[in-house]
Amino acid sequence: MVHEKDLALLVDLYELAMAQAYWAEGMHDTAVFSLFFRELPESRNFMLACGQQQVATVIETLKFSREHIKRLESLDRFQPGFLEWLGKFRFSGHIRAVPEGTPLFPQEPLLEIEAPIAEAQILESLVMNYVHLETVLASKAVRVKLAAGDRPVVDFGMRRMHGMDAAHRSARAFRLAGLAGTSNVLAGLDFGLTVSGTMAHSFVQAYSDEMDAFRVYARLYPGTTLLVDTYDTRRAVRRIAEWLKQDPEARVSAIRLDSGDLVAESRDCRAILDEAGLEDIRIMASGGQDEYEIARLTAADAPIDGFGVGTAIGVSNDAPALELAYKLTEYAGQPRMKNSSGKQSLPGAKQVFRQHAPDGQMRGDVIGGREEVFDGEPLLSPVMKHGVVLLDAIHSPDDQAHYAMAAIRALPPELRELAPAGRFPVIISRYLKALQADTLRRMQRGLSSS
Repeated sequence: MVHEKDLALLVDLYELAMAQAYWAEGMHDTAVFSLFFRELPESRNFMLACGQQQVATVIETLKFSREHIKRLESLDRFQPGFLEWLGKFRFSGHIRAVPEGTPLFPQEPLLEIEAPIAEAQILESLVMNYVHLETVLASKAVRVKLAAGDRPVVDFGMRRMHGMDAAHRSARAFRLAGLAGTSNVLAGLDFGLTVSGTMAHSFVQAYSDEMDAFRVYARLYPGTTLLVDTYDTRRAVRRIAEWLKQDPEARVSAIRLDSGDLVAESRDCRAILDEAGLEDIRIMASGGQDEYEIARLTAADAPIDGFGVGTAIGVSNDAPALELAYKLTEYAGQPRMKNSSGKQSLPGAKQVFRQHAPDGQMRGDVIGGREEVFDGEPLLSPVMKHGVVLLDAIHSPDDQAHYAMAAIRALPPELRELAPAGRFPVIISRYLKALQADTLRRMQRGLSSS
């Protein structure tokens, strides 16, 4: 388990090696690094950016302790003077980022970091890891929520997530994506997401008669949800209906189906409950749900009122990775770029302008230079200056969730569908194209003269 106090060592070795080289060569000028992704996963029409502002709060407290320096000494790779520099390290630069919950497209920066080059280089893997996790999970969860429509979705994914950090921070991503709750107690409490849960099959199995289990739960947790498919789903629901008619003090708000033909079982259970006058009891479904299964159930008009989704959102099973890149785009006032085949980058500090139609629907983006001005909403704004987080720039979790939902509603309808849609219009400004061409020519002249 990685403790927060040890995050300074959560770097790839080459970041420290490059930082030492910069230090040794006296390269202390300001650099700009841009965090973006090159392509959308095949099954995604957009990515929901998450974590790019919050990571500034991690960077603000980052430091190398005496113990960290001792451990680095044991690698026998670093000079004493550089280790002394590391011991005094505090990030002193600036960070600009798009708001939490912003739908983004290829080449658009999630954030840009401006700092002395060694400081910015040290942050590479930490920033990428932090933002990658939350963006990937939020982008999967929002698809599930879009498929469910007005029906609530609760996160059941902790048990199969890839590590405790993912299980914890996922709740922030899920809240941003519009999920109604989580079964993860610590994450729900820490990130303000409603903590929800029912029971496991083991509780029902522990009793000789499943009705004894149901009565105990209803007595301890009035308004509870009962898991009804341990043995015979329809029989269990009939018995619950009979019990509730005979005992008006008993309070059950929902039943949960976790297996079987959910269309047929939900219809039969709804009929049994309605016939008993229990129209207010809802039907929840879980058990291997994802956005495609939820879409199938809703298309079949299955009488299901909400969903518990686990593994699919917990590991983003169809698109678990995003090709994030953290690239140097400026150093010492000069634009820089990468020109590898298929991985050409845009030089210079940037801004993204989001343009909307009169009805509020997003109609296109422009990626321009930081000092350019275009019609539309500029997405990148300062969240950290001189190593200090701008608290007014990072909004409350409620405000972030409201922003995300409004931004998702503003997407063109085809981008909110599960099927792959056409590319959203993203224009690279003439200035950036010219800067890229000029930078490439300058690089080629440098190569030819060497």
